[in-house]
Amino acid sequence: MNSIISTPQPFPHNFYPTRLSPNRTMSFPSNIASTRKRKADDDELRSDDRMSASPSTSPAIPSQSLPLQRAIKRARSGPAGRPLALPRLLETLDAESLRGVLRTICEHHPSIGTEVVNAAPRPSVTSALEVLKSYETALQASFPFGGNSTSDYSYNRVRQPLVALLDALNDFTPHFLPPNEPQATQALSFLDGATEIIHRLPNWDSFQNSLHKQNAYEEISKAWALVLREAAKRAGGMQLQYGGWDQKLAKHNQQAQGRMQEAVSEMNSILGWMGGDRQLQQGGSRGHDISSVRQELLSGTFGAGLPVRVGPW
Repeated sequence: MNSIISTPQPFPHNFYPTRLSPNRTMSFPSNIASTRKRKADDDELRSDDRMSASPSTSPAIPSQSLPLQRAIKRARSGPAGRPLALPRLLETLDAESLRGVLRTICEHHPSIGTEVVNAAPRPSVTSALEVLKSYETALQASFPFGGNSTSDYSYNRVRQPLVALLDALNDFTPHFLPPNEPQATQALSFLDGATEIIHRLPNWDSFQNSLHKQNAYEEISKAWALVLREAAKRAGGMQLQYGGWDQKLAKHNQQAQGRMQEAVSEMNSILGWMGGDRQLQQGGSRGHDISSVRQELLSGTFGAGLPVRVGPW
């Protein structure tokens, strides 16, 4: 029995201990600490290098994107003032201001003035007379209220606008004279309106002050005579004979108290050479004037009341 039941054996590790005590020395802790310190410093340097190099080497973030976004944001920060463009500026100017600006530019740059003269449309009779009437309106508005409107005091008050009107008349009249104006009808129409303006000029008490109006009559009469001579050279002066200009000129001379006799004499010489006086005398018994001859020609009744000559001519 004793041989069958054996005594339990102890575990092997209880007899053979494998754990050994470390060999403790004073130099190990300092060496390990210095090694760990150097390793930590190297890791920090490597991490700094990677961080400094990452923005330039990373393809996901461009180097100029951030400043560009900031610049765009600054441009859209708010509205900024700026002057008007030239087309909008011209829209704000009235006619008088625009003429003043254009006049100043032409004075400083004569070449631009030449281009403006060549590019501007030709002034019409209506536009020229409207300008003269504006000067006449300024003259009438300058008269003092009450008192004698023909006295020296009134003349001194209106002298400046009066001279301005006469200067404008002297500047516009040569524009409608031949050879600059080839059409006699346009020239005579302007002279007719300009003469009406001269009729409305004030008659002053002083003879010296009245010289303005007398000189204006003299100049306009010479202009009439020049246009009549040139018109007589074209188409035999038919438009003078049948346009009624002889009657208009006679009426102007009557209002001017005979100061336009030079123009009337030129008209009489032209109509006398054309036989206008003879036709006027023959048609006087019928109560017609020269201007009715054209109407009779168109209606076919011309010469109905005249005797018919029979026989050899």
